[in-house]
Amino acid sequence: MTFKYSNSVPKSNENATADILKAASDPKVISFAGGLPAAELFPVEQMKAASDKIFDLYGQEVLQYASTLGYLGLRKEIVKMMKERAVETSVDNIAVTTGSQQAIDLVARMLINPGDVVITEDPTYLAAIDVFKSYGAEMVGVPMDEDGIKTDALAETVKKYPEAKFIYTIPNFQNPTGRTMAIERRKELIKIANEADLPVLEDDPYGAIRYAGEFLPSLKHFDTEGRVIYLSSFSKILAPGMRLGWIVASQDFMAKFALLEQNADLHADNLAQYVVVQFLQDVDVTEHIKKITDVYEHRATLMLQEIDKQFPKNVHHSIPQGGMFIWVEVPGVDTKQLFDECIKHDVAFVPGSAFFANEEQPGTFRMNFSNMNDEQIVEGVKRMGAAIKAVQN
Repeated sequence: MTFKYSNSVPKSNENATADILKAASDPKVISFAGGLPAAELFPVEQMKAASDKIFDLYGQEVLQYASTLGYLGLRKEIVKMMKERAVETSVDNIAVTTGSQQAIDLVARMLINPGDVVITEDPTYLAAIDVFKSYGAEMVGVPMDEDGIKTDALAETVKKYPEAKFIYTIPNFQNPTGRTMAIERRKELIKIANEADLPVLEDDPYGAIRYAGEFLPSLKHFDTEGRVIYLSSFSKILAPGMRLGWIVASQDFMAKFALLEQNADLHADNLAQYVVVQFLQDVDVTEHIKKITDVYEHRATLMLQEIDKQFPKNVHHSIPQGGMFIWVEVPGVDTKQLFDECIKHDVAFVPGSAFFANEEQPGTFRMNFSNMNDEQIVEGVKRMGAAIKAVQN
């Protein structure tokens, strides 16, 4: 049987990222390639208790079909969470999704026609790039520095592509760089978007995982025209296996979004939504998140110390204030050659090439620290340092 696939299906079965993760899955390899939260911090017992309560109270109801926009009780909790993020909203502006990844896909489906331009930070989240390209988008990347997207370059890019469909950004502890967009650049980005009448897709899965620096309001906080579409997730603060995220947008946008979500999966997991609400009511969530941030701060600090100790002095790296990633730049080396050398040393990372919308920057890669213990971090960075020196010599 020969299937006639749509244009949204990749022509090739090659998957460079999957190949990298496969190579890194060897038990003897210390892998900094994943993007996994620390499983030992999952609130298993509290989730079990919440689940038991839900079955006792709402057994039949939670196993039934439900509202496409999500359980009202959870949307009310999200309203409270958004207020803590300096965003005033209502349940009518919120939908619960099957992870924020589904929200990215549905927003892309709503806004992108083949040939449309999508403007992103460069580098940016590789799965977002894949989604946008699957709908035929032309990706245009805007360079970053330690303060996030360069808004002067963004302004020039918007002028060059006046028909662009939207700007995609991860302002907090960005994947892959770990960088945080400065407050003035947040304001400037909104100003640019307002002047060009451009929507902004703000992806904020890591925002609650801050362990250094001061709280910064989201882009949605500065949105006075309803152009910011805000996404977030319970994956990093509870557990990714719950597959629950959310979207906050104008009511006009949400009316269209609900139609597409209904077509996609009718609704997010109803049982999971009830369990999360019970968890949020029973547990001191602030204390729970502090446990996560304390561990991540320790692991990030240790990894940065070891990088400075083991890597050559000409290597540059980001210094994250939260999240799960460190971005590394090794001048004058081929990334694939470096990856292959690291595998020989039984250590792995994700090459930077996967994250660039346009031309890749050689010698760049992402390291994840959240899912590694101290011994793995120390030994793994030592192995990487030896591999980098071998490639540079």
